[in-house]
Amino acid sequence: MKRWEMDAIGRDRLELREVPVPCPQAGEVLVKVNAASLNYRDRLVIDGGMGLPLAFPFTPGSDLAGEVAAVGEGTSRFGIGDRVISNFAPDWIDGAPKGDARTPPYRTLGGVYPGVLAEYVAFPEEWLVRAPATLSDAQASTLPCAGLTAWFSLVEKGKVRAGETVIVEGTGGVALFGLQIAKAHGARVIVISGSAEKLERARLLGADHGIDRTAQDWPEAVLRITHDHGADHVLELVGGPHLGRAVQAAAIDGRVYQIGVMEGFDIAASAGPLMLKNVVVHGIGVGHRRALEDLVAAVDQTGIKPVIDTRYPFADLPAALDRLDRGAFGKLVIDVG
Repeated sequence: MKRWEMDAIGRDRLELREVPVPCPQAGEVLVKVNAASLNYRDRLVIDGGMGLPLAFPFTPGSDLAGEVAAVGEGTSRFGIGDRVISNFAPDWIDGAPKGDARTPPYRTLGGVYPGVLAEYVAFPEEWLVRAPATLSDAQASTLPCAGLTAWFSLVEKGKVRAGETVIVEGTGGVALFGLQIAKAHGARVIVISGSAEKLERARLLGADHGIDRTAQDWPEAVLRITHDHGADHVLELVGGPHLGRAVQAAAIDGRVYQIGVMEGFDIAASAGPLMLKNVVVHGIGVGHRRALEDLVAAVDQTGIKPVIDTRYPFADLPAALDRLDRGAFGKLVIDVG
């Protein structure tokens, strides 16, 4: 089979290699990977390692959709032919994530654990979830990180309700999932972008308002739109000092979900509005398996369809990474199978 591997950090070290098909051990299943989606985090790991203890040769990628091709001894969750998707943080089943204050948990696929950019993977059956019946493999592959991050923020932690206002920053994978999930719960959605064309596309997906951040002060625009109420939920997908803008736009008792780091891992906001408005800033590290199963059920019930910007052949991973650099509208998917 073919698998993307790298022997050292750096995009120029990626190689598509021929390797043996793995054999599932006790408790494992062999998955024929049909599709894998890329995340901004994959770019950070490939280009710089993110300080993770990567084991070389290293295979990147965390999000797959495929079907069970073989099962190891003692497995019971899946049978041959079942369609499955991966769980981004395989050890996190439910409740609080494992770890402690000194060593926060970050044991994920395509990081501490092997990645998914391969034609076959052999994983413990606990690392997988049944795929949505209403989505293709390409669509289903977008759920484990981007879809779950938006769901875990708005539904699992935020308990978003009809009539509330949600701000979505940008038009990438997490952002557009946030838009669709919020609308499915009856919320009003304001999308922030620097592209008029992307804002129009977001409106076609159901956004109630679009604000061009290059043409006006977007927190002030949010306050005008909401008659000074502000946003009940903000998907903060930029990072750095941008957190302060999110707090400025947040309502009294509003929630800001800190997700993105495109402008840096060191975030900053004025303490005044943060304290006086009683704003909750919630760090989001994707989510657990039970929430992913809830998302799958919701997708099948509501008809949410992930937005895919571009699909690439398996051998064109470098081109997909270049597209990721430029910024996509929705998700980038690698067709593996």
